[in-house]
Amino acid sequence: MKSFTGDWYHGRIPDNVVIDETAYVETSFSFSLYRSQEPSGVRIGRGASVYLGTMFDVGPTGQVILEPFALVNSARIICDSTITIGEYALISWRVVLMDSYRLSLDIAQRRRQLERAASRVGRLIDNEGPARPIDIGRNVWIGFDSCVLPGVTIGEGSIVGARSVVMEDVSPYTIVAGNPARVIRQISSGM
Repeated sequence: MKSFTGDWYHGRIPDNVVIDETAYVETSFSFSLYRSQEPSGVRIGRGASVYLGTMFDVGPTGQVILEPFALVNSARIICDSTITIGEYALISWRVVLMDSYRLSLDIAQRRRQLERAASRVGRLIDNEGPARPIDIGRNVWIGFDSCVLPGVTIGEGSIVGARSVVMEDVSPYTIVAGNPARVIRQISSGM
């Protein structure tokens, strides 16, 4: 289950990516920016699915965990700490999950970072800011084109509307939408 043909990523799945034998991974994912040195830099759980165009941009100390039956479709995952996607979570197309900004918010520092990156082969920018974990709870649904920023926890059963920017934690069983995402209403757990 570690080697796929026809993938637009030229190579193979890194050795420290753990994929459960019941998981489904399409061939059009990418580990081209993957640098994790953790024992399990990415862990794809039982029955989880990774679909068309999902990109894993995982730094040296990053860990991405897809819990059982999570579904990720064409998302960009930028991880320098930890990103956990809970059981039965749905991540729609073109969602960005980023646990660090990678570039300084200070203009002068950002210029120095870009100059250093331009002088290196591959031109990767080293994360110099604090990475803060993202935790996406069970049964969460994140709509297309949304962005979840560093340090955010999205509570169980919540829904993030399409094209939202989630900057703050979302309570369980809450619908949020907008830029920045705001509470639309509470929903029942249905359990």
